[in-house]
Amino acid sequence: MDGLVKPRSDGELGVLRLRTLVRLRWLAVAGQTAAVIGVYALLGFPLPIGLSLAAIALSAWLNIFLTIRWRRTVRLRPAQAGILLAYDVLQLAVLLYLTGGLENPFSFLFLVPVTISATSLPLKWTLGLGAAAFFFATVLARYHLPLPWTPGAPLFLPDVYIAGMWVAILCGVVFSAFYARRITEEARQMSTALSAAEMVLAREQRLSALDGLAAAAAHELGTPLATIALVAKELKRELPPGAPHGDDIDLLISQAGRCREILARLANRESETDEVYQRTKMLVMIEDLVAPLRGADIDIAVSDNGASSAAPEPVFRRNPAIAYGLGNLLENAVDFAEKRVEIEARWTPATVAITVGDDGPGFHQAIFDRLGDPFVTTRPGYGAENDNAGGHEGMGLGFFIAKTLLERSGAAVLLANRPAPGHGAVVQVVWPRPAVDVGKG
Repeated sequence: MDGLVKPRSDGELGVLRLRTLVRLRWLAVAGQTAAVIGVYALLGFPLPIGLSLAAIALSAWLNIFLTIRWRRTVRLRPAQAGILLAYDVLQLAVLLYLTGGLENPFSFLFLVPVTISATSLPLKWTLGLGAAAFFFATVLARYHLPLPWTPGAPLFLPDVYIAGMWVAILCGVVFSAFYARRITEEARQMSTALSAAEMVLAREQRLSALDGLAAAAAHELGTPLATIALVAKELKRELPPGAPHGDDIDLLISQAGRCREILARLANRESETDEVYQRTKMLVMIEDLVAPLRGADIDIAVSDNGASSAAPEPVFRRNPAIAYGLGNLLENAVDFAEKRVEIEARWTPATVAITVGDDGPGFHQAIFDRLGDPFVTTRPGYGAENDNAGGHEGMGLGFFIAKTLLERSGAAVLLANRPAPGHGAVVQVVWPRPAVDVGKG
């Protein structure tokens, strides 16, 4: 029984707390007690009240034991949580046996433990609890005590109705478990992927913050270097002509001066960054992102197709999120292209758009509707269909992170395949011009 508090590895850690199951069981105990007493005392229907209350009391005593024995904040291992939920299925089956079996309208509560398992436990436990619910529902369809009803006028439900209740319970268990598990899995994947996106953005922001740290270091080191240069000059004046250490002191003075020049440039970096570095024209920004990719055997063409006649070229503020997002799209295009990647920049007084197209196979139709979701990829290694030996493996997070960061900057990301007879993927990123243009235009 000490297993609840033994050290566990990360793979054994569960998501269910003991407190959660205890509270849910207390809610079940209260509801079952109210139902049994209400039927027996208020409606006057005969039922085995002693055995029914004993089954309910057993759950209450189990809760009391668990609360006293362990802290309620303890996280349960999957096996422990599965056993407790299996007890709940068994206790409900016993209570239903005493009160009419599947004729009892509360038989639908078999769904609750299975649904809880589907949202928090491994698949094998959900399948096991579902099988247990099916087994007890099948047994209760044939074997049970009479349904509490008016004395002298017993209620007989047709077999077709009982069969319908059995089918409804089975369908409800399957549907609720599948639906709950699917929603929970998608939420977990989205949480993991968003955490990855936040880490990427934080890394880019830390790189940008190094400029500020360099300026602060330059300010702090300026005074010690000035002192070193002053002392070196004083020592040189004290040395007699032709002293053996004169050249060394001259070197010390020159290097101190060089350090002061470097620190002066770092100290002025902030003003240079605000006015020059942080602002860049749209085509220059694209060329900066394309430059590292031109070494490949892929022809990369950048054009504006006469967009300059419509309005002045937009001026972007250097944004790590935009740089990472566009860079990822360009890398994907180069990876999948056969010979050529085309990048088209367009702008109007209202919008700014960058279109990236390649002549590769295009987006796979099987995943086209899910592109942009986390862990969706056609690269080998994660359930890909084009499993080329030696190809680049991907987790399906790169495009998700890029799309998320670009959308946070105010962009809409549109995906398409080139119409036949052409082939290849086309990705268009469109911003409202006021969202990104910091120039006079």
